[in-house]
Amino acid sequence: MATRWTDGMNADGGKRGPRRALSAGLVVATVLSTALSVWLAVGLTGQRAAEQRRQDVLAAARQSALNFTSLDYRHYDRDSGNVLKSATGDFKKQFAAQTEQLTELVAENKSVSEGQVLEAGIVRSDARSARVLVVADSKVANTAVPNGEARTYRLQLDLVLEDGHWLTSDVEFVG
Repeated sequence: MATRWTDGMNADGGKRGPRRALSAGLVVATVLSTALSVWLAVGLTGQRAAEQRRQDVLAAARQSALNFTSLDYRHYDRDSGNVLKSATGDFKKQFAAQTEQLTELVAENKSVSEGQVLEAGIVRSDARSARVLVVADSKVANTAVPNGEARTYRLQLDLVLEDGHWLTSDVEFVG
């Protein structure tokens, strides 16, 4: 009977222990790299979604402010309709309730207001609501000022997400 002596070497002369450790280390490194890649991809997707929401909020606020500061007595039905189309809640109800009176006032004074949004910034936002500050200029002409005069507005708009659209739920003039 022959006795076989081993010294921890395999048939090709290498050690089994270090090779197994190296293989295990490579497996762990691969798993960790994959997990890190997935984690970074999920984070990047979240950042892109947040940036898209931010851009959507700002675009809606800018358009709402532009609609609110651009009114022409010759097209007041269309212009007030644009304000109402981007409005919701109490703001929409209040503006709609005043539309008839405003139509008469704007027509009587032959008012034309051409708005321009200068700046807009988000004060706060989440997935369903936002508050935006907007600075807008408007050139206003009417029977009292036929050549027009420049006006600057600082508006605080509250927006809510309804059916995939950001709508203005409140407008306040701020200092």
